[in-house]
Amino acid sequence: MQRLFALSFILFCCFSIVSSTAQDSTRKTGIITGSVVNAITQAPIAGATIRVTGTKYGAVSKADGKFTIRNVPAGIYSVQANSIGFTPLSKSDIIVSTGKPYIIGFELQETSLQTEEVEVTASYFSRNPETITSTQTLNAEDVRRAPGVQEDIVRAVALLPGVSVTQAGRNDLIVRGGAPFENLFIVDNLEVPNINHFGTQGSTGGPLSIINIDFVREASFAAGGFQTRFGDRVSSLTNISLRNGNEEQFGGELNLSATGFGIIGEGPIADKGSYLFSVRRSYLDLIFKAAGFSFIPEYWDFQTKVNYRLDASNSLTFLAIGALNTVTFNNDDADDRANNERILAPSQNQYFSGLTWKSLFENGYAAVTLGRTFSTFESRQRDSTLTDIFRNTSSEGENSLRSDIFLQLSPSTELTFGNTAKFASQLRYDLLVPDYLRRDNNGIGRGLDTLSDFTAFRNATYITLTSKLVEQLSVTAGVRLDYYDFLSNSTYFSPRVGLSYSTHENGAINITAGRYYQPPQFIWLVGDKSNGNALQPLRADQIIAGYELKLTPSLKIQAETYYKWYANYPARVFRPQAVLSPSGFDDVFNDIPFGLEPIVNAGEGYARGFEVFMQKKLDDIPLYGLLSISINQTRFTALDGIERAGSFDSRYIGNIAVGYRFNEEWELSSKFRLASGLPTTPFIESGDRIGSLDFSRFNEGERLPTFHALDIRLDKRWNFTGLQLVTYIDIQNIYGRKNVSAIRWDRRTNKAEQNESIGLLPSIGVNIEF
Repeated sequence: MQRLFALSFILFCCFSIVSSTAQDSTRKTGIITGSVVNAITQAPIAGATIRVTGTKYGAVSKADGKFTIRNVPAGIYSVQANSIGFTPLSKSDIIVSTGKPYIIGFELQETSLQTEEVEVTASYFSRNPETITSTQTLNAEDVRRAPGVQEDIVRAVALLPGVSVTQAGRNDLIVRGGAPFENLFIVDNLEVPNINHFGTQGSTGGPLSIINIDFVREASFAAGGFQTRFGDRVSSLTNISLRNGNEEQFGGELNLSATGFGIIGEGPIADKGSYLFSVRRSYLDLIFKAAGFSFIPEYWDFQTKVNYRLDASNSLTFLAIGALNTVTFNNDDADDRANNERILAPSQNQYFSGLTWKSLFENGYAAVTLGRTFSTFESRQRDSTLTDIFRNTSSEGENSLRSDIFLQLSPSTELTFGNTAKFASQLRYDLLVPDYLRRDNNGIGRGLDTLSDFTAFRNATYITLTSKLVEQLSVTAGVRLDYYDFLSNSTYFSPRVGLSYSTHENGAINITAGRYYQPPQFIWLVGDKSNGNALQPLRADQIIAGYELKLTPSLKIQAETYYKWYANYPARVFRPQAVLSPSGFDDVFNDIPFGLEPIVNAGEGYARGFEVFMQKKLDDIPLYGLLSISINQTRFTALDGIERAGSFDSRYIGNIAVGYRFNEEWELSSKFRLASGLPTTPFIESGDRIGSLDFSRFNEGERLPTFHALDIRLDKRWNFTGLQLVTYIDIQNIYGRKNVSAIRWDRRTNKAEQNESIGLLPSIGVNIEF
């Protein structure tokens, strides 16, 4: 690993020297283009002033809200948009290059200030009434430059308060003690079951995201308290908005990252819209082969987005994202076969696509999305004789139709309502779990060998009203009605309310309360076919209270406390001490995988905690960063009636990420993360069940050691005529700590052993933008 670090650093330095020598001396300028719209109605704002902060460059938006600023010297800026009757808004990290134009969109909130005589300072932080509490927003550059994140949107979210991960190198988000399957992901108005390569079936995690960061405009993350437009999940919401392609000229990128390489192309469609596409391939297979690993992962992903304006009020957007994920094994010798025996190979192909029609009308707009998600899973685990001990060959396909209408009834009142219908047209499961891997509470084998086909329909109708009762107080209230035809009790009602009281111009007290339902994952219904349709959605009632203060336009601090009550939680019949809390399964010897067992909705629990978050956006001071501290507790009671620590009870979580931009070319950033260890369940150490988890002592073993790691990243940019080059070196876990991610049983030595992560992990990246 030290040799790899030295080689990475030498390559980075040599590349920097060569590129600096080649850099030309002609005047380097670029283009900023974009649009300004009303945040509520999406109507274009004409006559808005857009200026590049600290320079003479600017523009005025046209009748369609669009603007273009040309001949801006290459560099990194903040850009501000102002319009009479709207609160001004600033955006940082606007990177002007000699390559393709930078596209920026402003959504301005209406204000009662109607004259130019009143000076209002533009803020770098905007608010959404649908997510009053527990919400942070990251732009693409926030994600790209974060050390150790590997340009992965999900890993960047893990830096926010209340969020932990199951282990380093995975995207199984733990939000306020909730299991990873409790998280909702939306990509351009389309709900996506899992946005990760090698995704865990029935959950939302995986090793890395399939979303190319170069497609991302911004991501909004809510750790709770979101309003009724969002449902079917009880813990968190990650709402990812993808950018449109470049309407000025053809452009593209070539990139080499820590995990793979890819190509991006984009450009205009006449004067009506744009296209954007990318193809990426991992080189993990090459690295794993060279390093002598016995298992070899490989992935491809493909992404395209097309937007087209039918007329001034109507537009169409098409999005398609797909991934091919394969794991192969090297079983050349007995050691390789013994190592591979403990690995569940999660080969998977998936795609999701959506066609969205957006129509503007007086005082509002409508958005209708026709979507499709589809995944095939080929999950197998073999023993050292290469005999299947577990098999899961399945497919899950679902069609959706989502309709949302946004109305501004008055300057102080907004109404949102809509409906989402989903039909799972293809649910097919071919499963094999032998007796010795699926035992009941008495140790009797209850193997599963089944082929199941079924369909499922669900529907959700919601309405939300937001009103400013007085100048300082606004209220958001809504109800949601969910229907599930595959459950015996099919209809569920969810009220939610939020209050925001402005203590002064830059401070607010925020409170939200509400009920959230989540149906069983489809694969759970196969584990006990006789009881499957008797299951109910799990329920979480939440209350969140906090205070947010903007100390400066680019610096805010937020403190929150929360309490979450769980009911109807899936409890395990074969493991009466435990509720169902699967994350990433990579060894079926440890536990019954994917919820393939009888479960009943009899579990209860709670999660409570306190969080502090501070964020500094980049402005005239070239220092940026964030700090998050979380103190949490999660407890569950299963069928045996004993309250225990939850499987994801990480008591203390702390993150600090800081960066400094020395000039337009050099940037240094670092990140430190600390999290207390999760509970463990001891193994049975003798008898015929040796090596099995001892559920009579569920979550009563020693906790995993505290996780901590320091990551550092150095970026360098060059601008040539018509081209920008960005290189970086990213060193994860710079002091080489081997953090323990799990306790596993070694069947060769019949002893429990700690599963340690890789120590020092350096990588370099190159991005060519033209």
